[in-house]
Amino acid sequence: MQSITNQSSLKTLQQTPVGARPQTWLHRGTVEIFPHATDKASETENLEDLLTKINRPLRVKLGIDATGTDIHLGHSIPVRKLRAFQDAGHTAVLIIGDFTARIGDPTGKSDVRRQLTTEEVRENAKTYLDQVRPILDFDTPNRLEIRYNSEWLAKLDLAKILELLSTMTVGQMLEKEGFDIRYKAQNPIFLHEFLYPLMQGYDSVAVESDVELGGTDQKFNIAVGRDLQRHFGQKPQFGLLTPILIGTDGVQKMSKSLNNYIGLSEHPNNKYQKLQATPDNLLESYFELLTNLPLDSLPTEARDKQKLLAWEVVKHYHGEVAAAEAKKAAESAGQQGEIPEFSLSGVEFPARLASILNLSGLCKSGGEGRRKIQEGGVKLDSEKVSDAETTFQNPEELHGKVLQLGKKNFIRLIP
Repeated sequence: MQSITNQSSLKTLQQTPVGARPQTWLHRGTVEIFPHATDKASETENLEDLLTKINRPLRVKLGIDATGTDIHLGHSIPVRKLRAFQDAGHTAVLIIGDFTARIGDPTGKSDVRRQLTTEEVRENAKTYLDQVRPILDFDTPNRLEIRYNSEWLAKLDLAKILELLSTMTVGQMLEKEGFDIRYKAQNPIFLHEFLYPLMQGYDSVAVESDVELGGTDQKFNIAVGRDLQRHFGQKPQFGLLTPILIGTDGVQKMSKSLNNYIGLSEHPNNKYQKLQATPDNLLESYFELLTNLPLDSLPTEARDKQKLLAWEVVKHYHGEVAAAEAKKAAESAGQQGEIPEFSLSGVEFPARLASILNLSGLCKSGGEGRRKIQEGGVKLDSEKVSDAETTFQNPEELHGKVLQLGKKNFIRLIP
C-alpha cells in the first residue's frame, strides 16, 4: 500500500507519545469542531486541548453507507482526515453502514429514498475497502478497526428501538436538513426515515467513539450520536466537520448524478485528464483537501498547479508509474485536459464498440470501426481492444471512459 504521508515523518510520529504530537494536521480541511470550550453545553475542554493531554489513543469514527459501488474524491475528504488521526497515533473506526444503507441517509433529500435489499448492500460494500485502501493505514497494529453496523443494529429488539425513539421529539427530528422542507411542502416523510439518524447515532454508542468525522451535512446526525452517548452513560463524542467538495464543473457539489465527479476507482488516465482541467477557482481547495502538499509552496501559474494536482492525486492512488503513463497519454493527446465528449444517449444498447466508433464520428462506418479494432488501432482507457465483436450492455459500462483511435483522436464517453 502506498502511504499518504512521508514514511520517515510517519515513523517519527508513531514513536512520539500521543499527547506530545503536533496538532497542525487537525485544522487542515476542517470546517468546524464541536462542541467548543466556550459553549455552555460543553462538558469538557476543546478537542485541541484534549489531544495534547490524552494518555491513550482516541477512537475516531467515520461511517460510510454502502448505497452504491463507487466512492468519489468528495467522499475521500473525511477518509483522509481519518488517516490524519491514524498518523497522529489514534485509532480509526471505519463503519461500513451495511444496515443503515438499507434506509439511506435522508439528509438533503426531497423525497424518500428507495430501500436497498440486503443483497444490493452486500455487493456495494465489497468494493468500499479496496477503494479506501490507498488512503488508510491498514498495516500498523491498533490503528484501524473495520466494523459493519449490522453487528449491533440487526440485533436491536423492539424495546431497544422504543428506547431510541424516546430520546427525540418529532419537533427535534423536523429540524434535520430536508425534513423541515419536505414537511412544509407536504411531501411525505415516512417513519422509518426518522430511524436513520438514531441508528447512525447508536453506532457511536456501540463503538464508544471519542470523535466522529463527517461532512458539514452530517452535523445533525453526529449531534444525535452525542445525545445517545449521554443517554447511555458515555462521554459524548466531539464532532469534526469537513467541507463538501465542489465538483469538476466548479459550481455544484461533486456527485455522480451530476456527472461532475472523479471516482476513486476510475482509470488513472481519466483521473489525470479531469484533474488537469480543474477550474481555477477550485485549485486551492483541491490541493488542501486532496493532497498533503504545503499550500505555501504551490506553483504560481494556474496551468502548473493543474498539472501538479493531477500528478499528485494519480500518484497517490495508482503509483508513480501509472501517474507517468497518464501524464504521457495526456501530453501525447495534445488535449491539455480537454477531450471532446460524445453522449451515448442516442446509442441503442446492447451496442458494439465498432458501432460507437461510427456514431461518434471517429470512423465513417461500423465496418471501418471493426477493421480499426482488428488492426489494433483502438483503445479504451489506454487499453487496446482487439475483439471486433466487443459489445456493451448499457451506457454505464462506458461512462467517463476515453475512446481512442490512432494517436491523436480521442473522445470521452458520457451518458
